[in-house]
Amino acid sequence: MLQIIPVHIPKEIEFNENLSKLITENVELDDGDIVVIAQKIISKQEGRIVELSNVTPSLLAQGISSEYKKNPSIVELILSESKKIVRMERGVIIVETKSGFICANAGIDESNVKNGYATLLPINSDQSAEKIGREIKTVHKKDIAVIISDTFGRPFRMGQTNCAIGIFGLNPILDYEGSRDNFGKILRVTAIAIADEISGAAELVMKKTANCPVVIIRDYEFKKEISSINQLIRGEREDLFR
Repeated sequence: MLQIIPVHIPKEIEFNENLSKLITENVELDDGDIVVIAQKIISKQEGRIVELSNVTPSLLAQGISSEYKKNPSIVELILSESKKIVRMERGVIIVETKSGFICANAGIDESNVKNGYATLLPINSDQSAEKIGREIKTVHKKDIAVIISDTFGRPFRMGQTNCAIGIFGLNPILDYEGSRDNFGKILRVTAIAIADEISGAAELVMKKTANCPVVIIRDYEFKKEISSINQLIRGEREDLFR
């Protein structure tokens, strides 16, 4: 039976916090667990927090902020964290981040931080996930997988859902291509984004205001392997929404 176990962290995460130690102090891990960690605490731990008063908006940022009624410092951060703007409409700025994610506002967020501050996405979420996974294996002798998740909107559905932005120890896609269905037909295009599905399941108990930035997914069978979140990013030539 699949288990989704919330891990409540009773403190505010600080720069250079030992997250692997903090997690293991608050939950007993088993080999084969998948540890889902909210992006926000990774960003805080890695110092990816910006005081908005220290940001100097460019003329471009000032122009966009005036048209879209956004804080010019936030717009400047969006521009600095992006490869390019994908679309701007109805007050929404959709960009391609430097990591290749297509999302609103480059993932920059003012929630769950002090007033006047904003968090940026981790520079390399795969490396962040790997660091925690290897520390837990080395120090605590538990062989686990790690997913770093964030909340993204989708171009074809209302509402938001948790998605994986960093992984360690599992393939983010379960590909059924070449296998047969119940009627003997060969499956050709059936690749399930399990890292995103696991992230969405974690959000059911993680929520946004429950002080639960870590969730353990237990008793889910997966193949242990080294992979990258880039496997989940659809190339621009295949993306019908760009």
